[in-house]
Amino acid sequence: MQDILDKESGRFDLPIALGILAASEQLPAGALDEYEFAGELSLTGALRPIRGALAMTLAADRRGRRFVLPTDSAREAVLSGAPVLAARSLLEVCAHLAGQEPLPALQRDAATTVAIDYPDLADVRGQTRARRVLEIAAAGRHSLLLAGPPGAGKSMLAARLPGLLPPLGNDEALESAALLSLAGQFRPENFRQHPYRSPHHTASAAALVGGGATPRPGEISLAHHGVLFLDELPEFDRRVLEALREPLESGRIHISRAARQAEFPARFQLVAAMNPCMCGYAGDASGRCRCTPDQIARYRSRLSGPLLDRIDLQIEVPALDAAALQGAPDGESSALVRSRVRVAHERQLARQGKSNALLAGKEIDRHCTPDAEGRKLATQAIDRLRLSARAYHRVLRVARSIADLAGSVGVGAAHVAEAIQYRRFARD
Repeated sequence: MQDILDKESGRFDLPIALGILAASEQLPAGALDEYEFAGELSLTGALRPIRGALAMTLAADRRGRRFVLPTDSAREAVLSGAPVLAARSLLEVCAHLAGQEPLPALQRDAATTVAIDYPDLADVRGQTRARRVLEIAAAGRHSLLLAGPPGAGKSMLAARLPGLLPPLGNDEALESAALLSLAGQFRPENFRQHPYRSPHHTASAAALVGGGATPRPGEISLAHHGVLFLDELPEFDRRVLEALREPLESGRIHISRAARQAEFPARFQLVAAMNPCMCGYAGDASGRCRCTPDQIARYRSRLSGPLLDRIDLQIEVPALDAAALQGAPDGESSALVRSRVRVAHERQLARQGKSNALLAGKEIDRHCTPDAEGRKLATQAIDRLRLSARAYHRVLRVARSIADLAGSVGVGAAHVAEAIQYRRFARD
């Protein structure tokens, strides 16, 4: 016995209407064979846009079929490269199938695209160390934790990370766009743009990782090939944060419900921000913080050790003094940093075919093993900082990214030393 699926949304309205017209011989049944249809019908017969048009078109293209879609959805779906016909009403579709008036075929080159415009890193004043870490994170696609007082610029820095990343390839752009399409959030003008998702700390586990009676992608999948920014990290529900642990490692999320199961890609770059304590001013030179050591420890303990272990780079972002705030921007532009990141990323692809953050097992031994002085330094770090095996491997991957930015073939002691200092915050 076949499973019966509940009808969801109105995307089947158009094929159902055409099926009825063909069965009643008002349309030639054979005319439907070479097409696939989707679209919601209004009471007037006008076609309304639907969610997931790009994802459906990618599947249809593999079957060698042409897709007939509402005009707004067709502008999105044409990015797949599949042959797409645009229709404004049921009447136009019927006229096309009857051979009376052909529907316009959209071409991918005709899709609306604009130049990608990211916030510029040059807007950031001071924070030389944080800008350096942002560059390393972009070069190797490493996860990042920024800790500092309110107003230090943590959110501003995070928003500039997508503009430092290497451009999306065509396959990556299509994967990202298809997931956004499933959520009804894709815009053709944003094609090839790295997603940047910033859910509020009240977000549920289903909103973050996906779910629902009919499983849909969550924020981690909507950030696929982009950045997921979690501000006020300790304020998120602990169970929500723990749900990130598996996709951070695997790059996928499997959602299981009583009726259905779904798996979505979730290869996102995590950037998180937090205050050093409840009031936000622990360690401030003004001495305004009145939090006790016990209160600070409880605040930081909201983040589990296993989760922190999975974050590659962890640094403090200090408050800016008056001179830095009132002075002119003193940093490099995103375009200049992005050029260095692109060269480093190309080195990684030529050497191992993937970003450094994705290296595992024997790949780390092959590509990230430091020289003798570097190994000695790493051994000392394991003992003094009590690094886990996972944390140690992440130090090596970050050191590899630092070496790539420097144009170094091997990983040296200087690269390892810099990588180690970016894991100090969670252990101070």
